[in-house]
Amino acid sequence: MGDIHIEVTAEQFQEFATLPLEGAFQMLNLLKFKDKVEDADITGAQAYAQYMQAVLPFFQTSKAKVIYQGKPVFNLIGPGKDLEWDKVLIVEYESKKDFLSMITAEGYPSKMRSRALQDSRLILCTAK
Repeated sequence: MGDIHIEVTAEQFQEFATLPLEGAFQMLNLLKFKDKVEDADITGAQAYAQYMQAVLPFFQTSKAKVIYQGKPVFNLIGPGKDLEWDKVLIVEYESKKDFLSMITAEGYPSKMRSRALQDSRLILCTAK
């Protein structure tokens, strides 16, 4: 699958923080779950569901909205029949400030997200 990406690097965080981004934007999440979480008798998909429950209060505070989530089922364009991702999730944020406040808030469950994933991508998207 190539390079594995689970968490934001310091360089990526700094570059995002200084981006001239005004207004609402979406984050496209491409998620590949672990078959089994190391420290628990659950799958990565189950651990990610627990993360989504834990992150809900942070979404509410930052006014984030899940606008789409689904399971990829077929590559119409792409390499072979093997699907690279287990889940696609699109979350909309009202502002960069709200997003940064959310992910840096005390108690934000980022470790829960990381323990569920084998690989991921988090891609900033705008309507412009």
